Amino acid sequence: MKSLTIGLTQFAAVESPAANLDKAERLVREAAAKGARVICLQEMCSTLYFCRREDPALFAYAESIPGDTTARFASVAKELGVVVVLPLFEKRATGLYHNTAAVLDADGSYLGKYRKMHIPEDPGFHEKFYFAPGDLGYRVWETAFGKIGVLICWDQWYPEAARLTAMQGANVLFYPTAIGWLTEERDTLGPAQHNAWETVQKGHGVANGCYIAASNRVGREGDTLFWGQSFVSDPYGEVVARTPVEDEVAVAVECDLEKLEEFRNIWPFFRDRRIDSYDPVLRRWID
Repeated sequence: MKSLTIGLTQFAAVESPAANLDKAERLVREAAAKGARVICLQEMCSTLYFCRREDPALFAYAESIPGDTTARFASVAKELGVVVVLPLFEKRATGLYHNTAAVLDADGSYLGKYRKMHIPEDPGFHEKFYFAPGDLGYRVWETAFGKIGVLICWDQWYPEAARLTAMQGANVLFYPTAIGWLTEERDTLGPAQHNAWETVQKGHGVANGCYIAASNRVGREGDTLFWGQSFVSDPYGEVVARTPVEDEVAVAVECDLEKLEEFRNIWPFFRDRRIDSYDPVLRRWID
């Protein structure tokens, strides 16, 4: 394939998981109608971002993967002939939960899942209360439209995660996301926080010669205003598409896969890696 058209969706979640999934399906269909072949939904697309507080009752939102929701979107994927990256709250067992993305191929088959590896604990983002760290490693899937990798939100800040995924041949790194401003910080830190978020991901694309596709949510939930601005960047770090801050949208973005070949030949970062010198990166800190 010389090119791949990818789709990103973003929307404001509501209390009802059923309503969120209806909205997610509508936007998947909209992205497909615009020509998208691989479509990524936002992090935990069936729920509000409930990690703003610690409440054991919220474990009731979790579901099996595969399960009813993956079956529903597998049917949609098959009908439309598209690949769907479907992020959900996974119940592995009572007392054991993950922040997970299922990957559904264009024939409706379930290819597998990625469990979020890096779990944050910050004001308004109490994820360690809900999620066990992923234990499936960094994964790449050979879909009907080429190799893709999936990482989730907080994984965005870690170059090791991007590198290990890209080293398996991913042409696109998808980052389903739920990130926004805390109300009291927006005026003073808002632009800087958003710039850091977008810049670090663009850097992963440059360092690994791949496309980056981040799908965020929008809307206000409690004290958090999600900043939207889902985007796609190319291997040079150029943003080729960016959605608005507030709008619920589905976009389709054509990615030139031949550009990846050209880029990696001109800037052969994988060739020049000094793998004999990297052992210290496995330590927590170097004193």
